[in-house]
Amino acid sequence: MKILFVHQNFPGQFLHLAPELAKRGHDCLALTDAVNNRAAIIPVVKYKHEQRPVDAAATRLGRNYTTMSDRGVTVARAALQMRQKGYIPDVIFGHSGWGETRFLKEVWPEAKLIVYAEFYYRGRGADVGFDLEFGQPSFDQVMIAQGRATYLGQALAHADAGLSPTEWQASTYPDPLRKMITVIHDGVDTAVMAPTPEARFTLPNGVVVKPGDEVLTFVNRNLEPYRGYHIFMRALPAVMAARPHVQVVIVGGDEVSYGAAPKGEKGWKDRFLSEMRDQLDLSRVHFMGKVPYPNFVALMQVSRAHAYLTYPFVLSWSMIEAMAAG
Repeated sequence: MKILFVHQNFPGQFLHLAPELAKRGHDCLALTDAVNNRAAIIPVVKYKHEQRPVDAAATRLGRNYTTMSDRGVTVARAALQMRQKGYIPDVIFGHSGWGETRFLKEVWPEAKLIVYAEFYYRGRGADVGFDLEFGQPSFDQVMIAQGRATYLGQALAHADAGLSPTEWQASTYPDPLRKMITVIHDGVDTAVMAPTPEARFTLPNGVVVKPGDEVLTFVNRNLEPYRGYHIFMRALPAVMAARPHVQVVIVGGDEVSYGAAPKGEKGWKDRFLSEMRDQLDLSRVHFMGKVPYPNFVALMQVSRAHAYLTYPFVLSWSMIEAMAAG
């Protein structure tokens, strides 16, 4: 069977699925953005997308729709070139989050199209307005958030099926679309992410920790409110007082993946570290920044307790990986 994966940052959520299907004998190919330099796990075709500036005043609530539609057009034109060269997939599996899948049925109507339905934006009842510490959203902000879902609904409506990694993420879709979605998580490589008594992790001060040591971990791509960084930092004084030997290891960058940056700063790390600094024994709090994956695996294997916090939003792989590592 010919299977085409579509993701601007491939492999993305297809990290485990694509090579496994190729190993089982399927003819797998990926279509991705030319700026994506991640190592190819299956053969890859690249498209070149140059995002044109969008006039926010002219497009108003349609700005996001225009941006995603532009990418969808670019991908469809690349797909048309593939078809003209004789390539016709049996199945297309693409992430709908950047508009890439929107017009693929116009190129390959005979193919079955599955969209990765990760999240459906809502004006209320999800991430927007969840954390009132940062303000109550205005009615305009509610409409803007709800308006961002337009292209996601269209992507699924024109597909044959959708797939979401969790029940909650699937539940963000309106009922008529939710019926199209099957819940299957992306998966964790438990041959790699598994408990082992041999694991070791070296802290910045040179101390080496191992399974059984009191190690509390907190992991995000970036340290920010969406992933509960402020809540975690404020909880640390009580946790460290109760566990006087615990080593706290914090992994994550100092940028913003979701939401807005603090005014005048690039990220949230120092904002909440400054707030709590005088209440913490910083000799036992270790900021690692972003770490290579083998180091992350070792850290999860030595972790005695892992803290994961989030707004109502997409689930991080790190939580499932921490569970797999024991």
